[in-house]
Amino acid sequence: MTGRQPPTALPESLLVRPDIQAALHTHDFGTVFLLARAEAGISYSAIAAECGIKPERVGALARGRGHVTTFEKIVRIADALRVPGHMVGLAPRPWEQPPESPSAAPRREFLKTSAAAGLAVGLPELSRPSTGGRVGGDLPEKLRQRTARLRRLDDVLGGGDTYRTYLGEYQATRALLRHRTYSEETGRGLLSVLAEQAQQAGWAAFDSGRHAEARGLYEASRTAAVDAEDAALAGNALAFLAYQGLRGGRQDRQDAVQTAARSCATAGRDAAPGVRALLYERLAWAHAVAGQAEETERALETARAALGEAAPAAQPDWAAWVDETELQIMTGRCWTELRRPLRAVPVLETALARYEDAHARDKALYLSWLADSYLMAGEVEQAATVAGRALDLSSGVASVRPRERLAPVLARLGEHQALPAVADVLERAQA
Repeated sequence: MTGRQPPTALPESLLVRPDIQAALHTHDFGTVFLLARAEAGISYSAIAAECGIKPERVGALARGRGHVTTFEKIVRIADALRVPGHMVGLAPRPWEQPPESPSAAPRREFLKTSAAAGLAVGLPELSRPSTGGRVGGDLPEKLRQRTARLRRLDDVLGGGDTYRTYLGEYQATRALLRHRTYSEETGRGLLSVLAEQAQQAGWAAFDSGRHAEARGLYEASRTAAVDAEDAALAGNALAFLAYQGLRGGRQDRQDAVQTAARSCATAGRDAAPGVRALLYERLAWAHAVAGQAEETERALETARAALGEAAPAAQPDWAAWVDETELQIMTGRCWTELRRPLRAVPVLETALARYEDAHARDKALYLSWLADSYLMAGEVEQAATVAGRALDLSSGVASVRPRERLAPVLARLGEHQALPAVADVLERAQA
């Protein structure tokens, strides 16, 4: 995305025009295509080739027949025309980002290389032609194993590095479902894998700041899971939607609490213990962000009880990462959010002492809550030390979340910039 300028890129003189901006805001791409040809000389065939749309479809849209509604097409068109994300309701596109600092790039490349090398060992070889032929009954399980293997990339890489990989897997399985033949049972298995892949891609989109894409993928995942009759994955899709909804205002947060509660009810009491632990942990977080202390504690207790039942071999891979350490960290995060630093600090300190730095993005995030709690408790210099550790870990990670989470902590530290420890970390943050 950062290489050549596509032949369909709209000139700035068009992008600043009110009629183009209005059309982009309403996703009226027919008008955009029409003006692109008339004002910039961009042919419909070039638009079709770059956007992955049939030429006759481009012409029909330009004549006012039909609309583009799927988020994948909106993303592809925006990237092909070099339309800034904010004009079409998307997060900033990858090609809008400034070049990485020289110090960040080597670390990213090292992690990518290491992760790719690890992935090459044991990744199932699959052939998935998109047309013709009947799918064997063993393919869903092979795809599930492949998805589990690819999920390990998220341990060391941010969503900016993994999103395209995960999205490609999802799109390949979706094409397979559309163009191949299979038994009813195999079809349900493929839909279940599709739901899992959509969640994985949605998480990477969320982590890289592509929030519109993330919501679309979570919704697609929920639909596929319901069609597959996979209650656990349907519940997890709702949990992801709730987690994303917590970024909004008060009403959004209240809606997110209800969605998180629905996620637990959807998965049901028969869900694997690890799944119930994961969903109730996320329900606890929703209650905490909404300021509901008693409900938070009840949800954490339910998650803890479910985790106590868990047998590792019985858990789906997408829920297997939830363990006692993760639950402790979530507990500390919740008490930080509820402004109870005396409860939060000991739990977070204990859990993070055994959390490996190799999981840089996640540890940086978790340290941000510890720094926040220290600051609330009046331990300013300790907060600055922890915030500095989080900054170091987040350097070069292709995720927007650590710096977003650290921003308000650093802003509050700014009130104490006369302290040498604080001045040092603020200077590093600016650099």
